[in-house]
Amino acid sequence: MNIATIIDHTELKPDATKGQILQLIKEAKENKFASVCVNSRWVKQASQELLGSGVNVCAVIGFPLGATTTETKAFEASDAIKNGATEVDMVISIGELKDKNYEYVEQDIKAVVEVAKGKSLVKVIIETCLLTGEEKVKACELAKKAGADFVKTSTGFSKGGATIEDVKLMRETVGKEMGVKASGGIHTKEEATKMIEAGATRIGTSSGISIIS
Repeated sequence: MNIATIIDHTELKPDATKGQILQLIKEAKENKFASVCVNSRWVKQASQELLGSGVNVCAVIGFPLGATTTETKAFEASDAIKNGATEVDMVISIGELKDKNYEYVEQDIKAVVEVAKGKSLVKVIIETCLLTGEEKVKACELAKKAGADFVKTSTGFSKGGATIEDVKLMRETVGKEMGVKASGGIHTKEEATKMIEAGATRIGTSSGISIIS
């Protein structure tokens, strides 16, 4: 397998400059990564630069806390899609999940899924490092029920990233129908390969170049 084709080449730091984003895009084009994953400020630029390249543009939504309102997430997703995003990675409302307000969490995801329908993949970031095993399973079940395309481990901005155990658990929970994205703390080809073996079908990383070389 060519790992490059399942890497979301990522730059989400708040101080990322235009030059760094353009470099990210250039690397994604040259190496045929699955997508570039950027904050929505850069989506229009990325989609213009990547036109016809086969590389998707992925925008993060409600990032990194997941604590914005459902309406805000839906608008942010809609705006990103309008600007050329063909994938959106949204953060769940983590506090609501912990409060067992499952209806809220499901509707929060569903609002983004509905906006994206027929236009964009939806990946749901559950932020595994903040959840118990039971909560991880529940978050995956809710994402599946809401019609999302992927579940994703982490933002990379909390206290931990992807683990092999979490990827396995997520894959077992969602079955074969959904994608699983391992993200956060993946820096080497060996680490990426282990995530794929555990069930990941997409890797989110800012170390894409070192992984493939």
